[in-house]
Amino acid sequence: AISGTHGKTTCTSMLSHVTLAADLDPTILVGGELDIIDGNFRIGKSEYFLTEACEYKRSFLKFFPYVGVILNIDADHLDCYKDIDDIADTFEKFSKIIPNNGYLVGCGDDERVKKILDKAECNTISYGFNDGVDVTAKNIKFNKMGCASFDVVKDGKTLFSLSLKVPGKHNVLNALASVCVSLIFNIDSQAIIAGLEKCKGAHKRFEYKGEKNGVTVIDDYAHHPTEIQATLNTAQKIEHNKVYCVFQPHTYTRTKSLFDEFANCFGNCDELILMDIYAAREKDTGLVSSDELGDAIRKTGVKCTNVHSHDEAVEYVKSKLTDGDLLLTVGAGDVV
Repeated sequence: AISGTHGKTTCTSMLSHVTLAADLDPTILVGGELDIIDGNFRIGKSEYFLTEACEYKRSFLKFFPYVGVILNIDADHLDCYKDIDDIADTFEKFSKIIPNNGYLVGCGDDERVKKILDKAECNTISYGFNDGVDVTAKNIKFNKMGCASFDVVKDGKTLFSLSLKVPGKHNVLNALASVCVSLIFNIDSQAIIAGLEKCKGAHKRFEYKGEKNGVTVIDDYAHHPTEIQATLNTAQKIEHNKVYCVFQPHTYTRTKSLFDEFANCFGNCDELILMDIYAAREKDTGLVSSDELGDAIRKTGVKCTNVHSHDEAVEYVKSKLTDGDLLLTVGAGDVV
């Protein structure tokens, strides 16, 4: 069961590729469309069941995994949690569901995850970039598309080298989490390498949509400030002229509760085109508006233009984009 505030779908996608490459015939449930299984689920005939485990409304406490993964713990879904401590406590409860002979895999770079690893009564495997973790990445290099190649090191010993097809440093962490789970099940290194090298991620996860008139278009599901920063950091690793970001905030409660974080997470784009808030499961009660957020972003020095329809967004970016630019459409609503 793959949990965490960010990266669940990508990590589950990576493990889907690895377990299929290893002929484990898994049942898979993933929170995005994955080409290798022609959708978001696959029914296998083996004992292996791989799934995302989302913390929204504490739904992941209904899973009883032999292996649980916690990628990270961040403030989100504050419409159903009191604060970050409440969120962290719930992830700890998730870890306690794992049987004593099972495994908890967690990112040792995340202090909240590390505390849970230290308390866990089951077997644990940590990963990350910091000293003291069990599995790490060394000699990381990025190609012109922002995809990493690196050595996987466990307990100081180099196991093998990987080359990813998904960009960004955060995806090195997702790959390391996938490696940890693979090692638990004694998956052959060649299957790990082959699976991860074939994984291009799920749709809407830094998805390359195409190129037109020299402009590269990328679509991404990021809807939390931490995710947006990771997306924009990844964009900077790709050869480009200017980065234009069209962002559609997702839900009024998230926009309000993380207002300051949203106001300060767009520093890595040349211009932000800010759409109206996507209501999703909520109603507009006047809690917050995209115009208010735009004013706050402009105060940070980021060039930001509010638009109020898809047509207006299209016309605006068409007037700005030139050869070599990178256009990001970002959000969990209907920004595309």
